[in-house]
Amino acid sequence: MSRIKRWLNLNQKKVNKDGDLKEEYIQQLRSYGFDDDYITEHGKGFKKEYEQLQLLDETEPEQLVEYTTYDFFTEEEKRQFNPDGSLKPEFVEYARTIGINEEALEEMECRKKIDVDNYNELSARYAEQGINFGEQQMKARIADSKSYLQRREQMEIDLRNFEEVDSLPFDKDTAY
Repeated sequence: MSRIKRWLNLNQKKVNKDGDLKEEYIQQLRSYGFDDDYITEHGKGFKKEYEQLQLLDETEPEQLVEYTTYDFFTEEEKRQFNPDGSLKPEFVEYARTIGINEEALEEMECRKKIDVDNYNELSARYAEQGINFGEQQMKARIADSKSYLQRREQMEIDLRNFEEVDSLPFDKDTAY
C-alpha cells in the first residue's frame, strides 16, 4: 500500500483525502484556544507532509511483497492442500489408502478453506488501511523463530550455570 494511504488513515480525524484540515478538527483547535494563524500554519504542515508522501509514492513506490495464505502453510500442509485450501487429489488418494474416511477429509478441507478465507479477509481489511498484513505476519514468524533460538541458547547457558530445571522456559519433557 502507498505511504499516502497509510498517512491518511493515521490522520483520518484531522485531514481530508486531499490533505487539508477537516472543519471539525479546525473547530476543535479553536475550542482549545488556538488562533487562526496557528491553525493555518498547522494545516500547511499537514499539507506539506501530504505532498511529500504523494511525491514519494509517485517517484519511489514502496516494494511490497504480497504474501498469500499458502506462504504460511507448513511443508506438510503444502503437500496436502492447494493454495485455495482444497485437498490435492494425490493426497486424497493416499488418505483413502491408509483408511482416512471421507468425512474426515471433508472436515480437513473445510477447516483449511476457512483459514484461507479468514486470512484473505484480514489481508483485505488491513490493505484498506494501507497495511501489508502478510508482511506483518511473516515478520512476526521470523522474530518468533529468532527468539526461540535465543531462548534455547540462554537455556543452555542456564544449565551450565546449574539453574533449576523448573525455572527454564521449556517443558520438562525436553531432553537436556
